[in-house]
Amino acid sequence: MKFVSTRNHEVSVGFTEAMFNGLAPDGGLYRPEHTPNLSQFFTGLSADVPFNELAADFTTALLGPEISPDIAGNIINDAFTFGPKLREVRDGITVLELFHGPSCAFKDFGASFLASAMNHLLARKSDNNSRAIIVTATSGDTGSAVAQAFHDKDRIDVIILYPSGRVSPLQEKQLTTLGGNVTALEVGGSFDDCQRMAKAAFTDPKLSHLPLSSANSINLGRLIPQSFYYVWAWTRLRSRGDFAFIVPSGNFGNITAGLYAAAWGLPVNRYVAATNANDVVPQYLKTGRYEPRPSLATFSNAMDVGAPSNYERLDDLFSRSVDAFRSHVEAWSVDDETTLETIARVEKENGYLCCPHTAVGWRVAELYREKNPEVPVVVLSTAHPGKFIETVKQATGRTPELPEALFRLMDRKKEAFSVGNGDADLRDWLLGRFG
Repeated sequence: MKFVSTRNHEVSVGFTEAMFNGLAPDGGLYRPEHTPNLSQFFTGLSADVPFNELAADFTTALLGPEISPDIAGNIINDAFTFGPKLREVRDGITVLELFHGPSCAFKDFGASFLASAMNHLLARKSDNNSRAIIVTATSGDTGSAVAQAFHDKDRIDVIILYPSGRVSPLQEKQLTTLGGNVTALEVGGSFDDCQRMAKAAFTDPKLSHLPLSSANSINLGRLIPQSFYYVWAWTRLRSRGDFAFIVPSGNFGNITAGLYAAAWGLPVNRYVAATNANDVVPQYLKTGRYEPRPSLATFSNAMDVGAPSNYERLDDLFSRSVDAFRSHVEAWSVDDETTLETIARVEKENGYLCCPHTAVGWRVAELYREKNPEVPVVVLSTAHPGKFIETVKQATGRTPELPEALFRLMDRKKEAFSVGNGDADLRDWLLGRFG
């Protein structure tokens, strides 16, 4: 398997180089050079295959021989001490819970794989001083997952940019209280500013001497492992026939991973993007015009993205054709009032408590089922409701119970550096820290 830039298909690199580069030299995103056919691999999986076994074999099937079975097994077993869970909440609506990892969010899957893969592959280099500097932007859950996954990795420094005042208090605690090799930069701006600053750093000639890489979903090492749980869910549900994945979407990495799995032969053809008021992609599918804009702050803050990075991968996947895009993806948006109402209603009617992002997905699942009543749906639940105490309490009138991983953070002290929202602000900080 080789990978090329979405902007230039002429130069191909291996997975290791693509992972450590993060962004292609021309500013594009890496994507597979060719579309592998893994249909036989998928259909050969048993209905009870353990998640780690599936993930290791999938890694080898996709990335071998560069990543051998032994290396794949080591990466997977170091990365995943947790896994996905399926819960049928009501007839026709099953929830794929992806929040049982260390930061209680779905991004633990991609971040843990990336951290483990980088650490293993750095250790195999002949230069014992090989290091990586991770620079990543977050609208909430990415940063906390990356911080947890990379903490205490001795060959890696982690710099996390987050928008001041636009992440939940618990998300901020997860970003700013670990210390060690993890440093948080509190940016005076939006997530879109953070994302732009991080991207600019990778192509800045003044920073070319630094071993920079990314842990956002622009990095293939974050994106590819997110396809694992789509395949795992299908192994458990395939005997029921056709179904649709409903995916809460902000930067569109999560649904891109599912659509890649489908392109590689996973026999699920229905993918639905659920967004909040930041509905750039739903509008694109309606009008045929892609018009990114400044992000809006909502209760589902991890999806507050006005210029989704992975749109570029999807546009490339569908040959820059809106009609091809529409044939593979449907999309709806949900406003804040409906998000709160859905959290309250789902708990009252089903005894199931959703985070605001999952509530957006749930409401879109209902809209999809109104249009396709015969098609069951799987809603990807992206975070534990305890990460959003204030919003869940506003919706339901009660404080959600915190898992132990979140409860431990309550009394920890925040440590973050304040920076401006210009590209030069990040460049100057990096040069001041790393020279």
